[in-house]
Amino acid sequence: MTTPSGGLLQLEKLQKYFPIRNVWKRHIGWLKAVDDVSLTVERGEILGIVGESGCGKSTLGKTVMGIHRPTGGRIVFKGHDITDLKPHQSRELRRELQYTYQDPGASLDPRWKIGKLLDEPLVIHTDLSSARRRERVHDILSAVGLPEGHLDLYPHEISGGQQRRVGLARILTLKPSLVVLDEPTSGLDVSVQATVLNLFLDLQKQFDLTYVFISHDLSVVRMICDRVAVMYLGKVVELGTTERLFGAPRHPYTRSLLSAIPEIGKQRITDTFWLEGEPPDPGNLPSGCRFRTRCPLAAPGCAAETPPLVEHLPGHADACLFSDRAVPEA
Repeated sequence: MTTPSGGLLQLEKLQKYFPIRNVWKRHIGWLKAVDDVSLTVERGEILGIVGESGCGKSTLGKTVMGIHRPTGGRIVFKGHDITDLKPHQSRELRRELQYTYQDPGASLDPRWKIGKLLDEPLVIHTDLSSARRRERVHDILSAVGLPEGHLDLYPHEISGGQQRRVGLARILTLKPSLVVLDEPTSGLDVSVQATVLNLFLDLQKQFDLTYVFISHDLSVVRMICDRVAVMYLGKVVELGTTERLFGAPRHPYTRSLLSAIPEIGKQRITDTFWLEGEPPDPGNLPSGCRFRTRCPLAAPGCAAETPPLVEHLPGHADACLFSDRAVPEA
């Protein structure tokens, strides 16, 4: 798929491979967690990344952030290639590119009070005076809906939902342009999920944010995202607007995922749920299409070549040689 120009973030054939070693520590292969992923994130949108556990979606987010060093490809942020920047070179750009972890409590130092946790990024990345830092911390704390009294509490003294708010406040103090949200609603009660999701939308408008929303919860993704990228074993197999992808998915893997979504007041759809068994060993991938070992549409040609991500419809791309056969009849 051709990468459009002008996006806030562009990924060009991004790769992240992890070495596989035997018991003698000898290198025997590669685990291709992210393999030739090309995406563009437009300014102001919410791009969802979905897929089964182990598909590479979290690794993709961490590679974009620089937590993992890319094996290949390019990361372009605001027109700047940040793929191989040294820490001192990337500090100014990286402050505009922030990441929230799946476990918010683990990302907060338990020995520090919340006030100090929110002040630390400003000390490192800005030259603001102590009074200006206190002012910004209070403003951000109010924006995420937490009372001023929480500044004197430790992370273990607040709930999981409040910890997520503190995590958001911590990155918002630096006024980022793009935030990678990694499973931001996992482990939360449904009522708390709704509150957190509304907070994301309110903060997006207030601070002019762009989100990359990584989640396994397809119902949440459908509600909050503008576009969705579906990943399978390190590759994007379908990419399109949320409305089109959920309404008329083209790739058989996407259709299988969506058929498993329960709907309130309706029986779970199972007649088209094709997924059986576990994905192949990521260290020993099948030839050609990686989904062919679980796909009912698989043909001999699927083993011969890896299908590219092609835009068959305007704004909607898929990586299947027989995607037209996967689309249900109107």
